[in-house]
Amino acid sequence: MRRGFQPPPLRPCAVTEPQCGGRRHPEPHPGHRGELQRDRDRIIHSAAFRRLEYKTQVFINHEGDLYRTRLTHTLEVGQIARTCAQALGLNIDLVEALALAHDLGHTPFGHAGQEALAERMAGLGGFEHNIQSLRVVDDLEARYAEFDGLNLTFATREGLLKRCSPEKAERLGAVAARFRDGGQPSLEAQLVNLCDGIAYNSHDVDDGLRSGLISVAECRETALLAPLFAEVEAAYPGLDERRTIYEVVRRMIDAQVRDLLAESEARLDAAAPEDLAAVRRRASPLIGFSPAMAERHQGLKAFLHERLYQHFRVARMVHKSRRVVQALFDTFLADPGLMPPQPRAAAEARAARRGEAGRARAVADYIAGMTDRFAIDEHRRLFRPEERT
Repeated sequence: MRRGFQPPPLRPCAVTEPQCGGRRHPEPHPGHRGELQRDRDRIIHSAAFRRLEYKTQVFINHEGDLYRTRLTHTLEVGQIARTCAQALGLNIDLVEALALAHDLGHTPFGHAGQEALAERMAGLGGFEHNIQSLRVVDDLEARYAEFDGLNLTFATREGLLKRCSPEKAERLGAVAARFRDGGQPSLEAQLVNLCDGIAYNSHDVDDGLRSGLISVAECRETALLAPLFAEVEAAYPGLDERRTIYEVVRRMIDAQVRDLLAESEARLDAAAPEDLAAVRRRASPLIGFSPAMAERHQGLKAFLHERLYQHFRVARMVHKSRRVVQALFDTFLADPGLMPPQPRAAAEARAARRGEAGRARAVADYIAGMTDRFAIDEHRRLFRPEERT
C-alpha cells in the first residue's frame, strides 16, 4: 500500500522553507525541525489553542458533549487541508500551521460574540476575529522571555489574514500588503481558507441533524446533499439513520475535496506559475471549486443559514450570548478595576498611550480570550450577588 501512493514533489510555486520570511525577533534555526514546524508546535502549545476546546462553533459548550467546538473544528480543517496539500504538492507544514491557528482570535460564543464585540468596538478601532488571531500570535500570548507573542514566521502570520480593510492594512504593514496593493496570498493560505468552509458546512450538517434542528428531509432539498442521500440509500438499503448521516457527511467531504483538487490542478496547469511571486501577482485565486461545486457549496451555506443558524433555539443562544458579551464589555470599559490584575494593567497601559480606544482594545482582548464557560462565570460573578467573586 505504501508503494502504491507516492505524494507529488513540492511545486515550484509552493512556499519553501527559505521563503517563509523570517521572524519579527530573530532566533537561531531550530535545527532538528523546520521553521514552519516550529510555528505549528508553538501554536499547539499556546494557551489560545487550548481555549478553543471550550469555545462555541454553533452550539454553546454546555448544550452537549458531542457537538463541535472551535478545537474540533480546527482539527477537522487541519486534516482536510493536509490531505489536499499533499495531493497538490504544497507545503504541508505551512498548511497545518495555518489550519491550527486560523481561529485563535475567535471570541466566546462564536459569531454572536464576535458581532457583539464588533458592535461595541465600532469607532474604537473595530474588531475582526482574523485580525485578532494575528494579535494573539504577535502580541497577546505571553510565554517567552525574549518577546511577546509566538514570534511566528512571516508566511504563517500573513496567511492568517483573510480580510482586512485598506486602512487597517496600512497600519499592519507588510503582513497585510496585499489588501493595500492587490494580489493573492500563498497557495497554502488559499487552500486552508477553502478547507475551513468544507469542514464548517459538513460538521454543521452533522451537528444540526444530531440536535434535531434540521431534518434529513430538509437536507434532501439541497443540491449537494440530495444525490448523496440517494447514493447511500441505494448502496445500503435499510441502514439506520445515524449511520446514513455519517455516510452522507463522509461522502459530502470527499466530493468537495475531489472537486477542489481537480479544479485547482487544472487552474495551476493552465496558469503554470513559476514561483511564489507569480502566485502573489495573480488577480484571482488559483485554488478553488469548479463553478458547479461552488454553487452547490454556497447553496448549502444558504440552507444552513436559513434553517439552522436562524432557528429559534439557536437565536435564543445568540441573544443570550450577545447580552453576556455586551454586559462584560460595558462593565469593564467603565471600570477596568473590576478585571483581574493582568488585563487591568494592560487596560491602564493602553489607555495611557491611546486613551479610551486603547482601554477598549485591552477589554476586547480580555473578553475575546475567554471560553464560553469562563465568560458565563464572569457574568455571574459580576451581576449575581450570591456568587463568590
